[in-house]
Amino acid sequence: MQAIQQRDVVIVGGGIGGASLAANLAGRRSVTLIERETMLAQHSTGRSAAAFLESYGTDAIRALTRASRHELERAPDDGETPPLLTLRPLLWIAREDQLSALAHLLATVPTLRRLDADEVIDAAPRMRSGYAAGGALEDSAADMDVLAIHGRFVRLARAGGVEIRVGTRLDIGERLGAGWVVRVDGGHAIEADVLVNAAGAWADEVARACGVAPIGLQPMRRTIAIGRANGEAVAAHDPLVSDIGEGFYFKPEGPNVLLSPADETPSEPCDARPDELDVALALERVNAATTYDIRSVVTTWSGLRTFAPDRNLVVGWAPGHESFFWLAGQGGYGIQTAPALGRLAAALVRGEPPPPDIVAAGLRLTDIDPARFVAG
Repeated sequence: MQAIQQRDVVIVGGGIGGASLAANLAGRRSVTLIERETMLAQHSTGRSAAAFLESYGTDAIRALTRASRHELERAPDDGETPPLLTLRPLLWIAREDQLSALAHLLATVPTLRRLDADEVIDAAPRMRSGYAAGGALEDSAADMDVLAIHGRFVRLARAGGVEIRVGTRLDIGERLGAGWVVRVDGGHAIEADVLVNAAGAWADEVARACGVAPIGLQPMRRTIAIGRANGEAVAAHDPLVSDIGEGFYFKPEGPNVLLSPADETPSEPCDARPDELDVALALERVNAATTYDIRSVVTTWSGLRTFAPDRNLVVGWAPGHESFFWLAGQGGYGIQTAPALGRLAAALVRGEPPPPDIVAAGLRLTDIDPARFVAG
């Protein structure tokens, strides 16, 4: 008979959420992280557009992003030479019919700098004259080295004694007193005081397998392409440009242009694949707004961004299952919020108050508490 493994915490999911939590619990709790795929960060984490944007998302997401900046800006402590963040401004653009949305964003995020139509062209010279009536500039936005960020969390977790098991699927989770027995791989059992659901697009499936009510999470497909620009060379220092209505975005990617139609196509949890129509739509929208004249693509990919019904994160104890912890619903914000979110989740799992700097950044725990869906 196989011995039952005893752990303080079992984390289901090896993307950025699970990895950041594991790193912050390492050395203070015995932790096993299980990942159904044969490699970590195979789905959403590994397919991010890799941008750190403090003006993007809900109030809770912006607060967690602000609270994450310091850790991402610190020089890596493991001999890495490339920085985790490289400054690249974000330019929100608005057509004449979108100026009210632009005004709302500027009022919501007072650190943004308002631009008129001429200043938009100055900031992004490949914008087509007359397309944008105004804009808003986030000077402190940045590109992120996503694989380095995720890899750093994994190294910290392993160095602190976290067991990471890939190719390991949760079959069922059963209550055992105040804790859980988790059965994986057709019968192997792990007993744990706390079960953390950080399974991304599969988080509702994991909840059902554990007898916990699902949240109603919806995975959404997002398509990205790398296109070849015609004419003058792509300027490496140009900003990330996003339509205020989130109809498209683009930024330099080496000698080419990374672009997306910012699609949100509902999907089942899966290994997402790009749709040719979405790629064509991205080319059409970006070519209408710019002089890039992109006629062909180098490569394309898709990932799933998983949202709760109110598009906020889901972080905290499941009502009625006080040892089942949700860490889900990161949407497209998981990488940029991961440093603060990992520290916050670890504090809550340990029964401690939230870190003061995260509270000072403006986070209200009620905005992300799973209990809000029961109350609703």
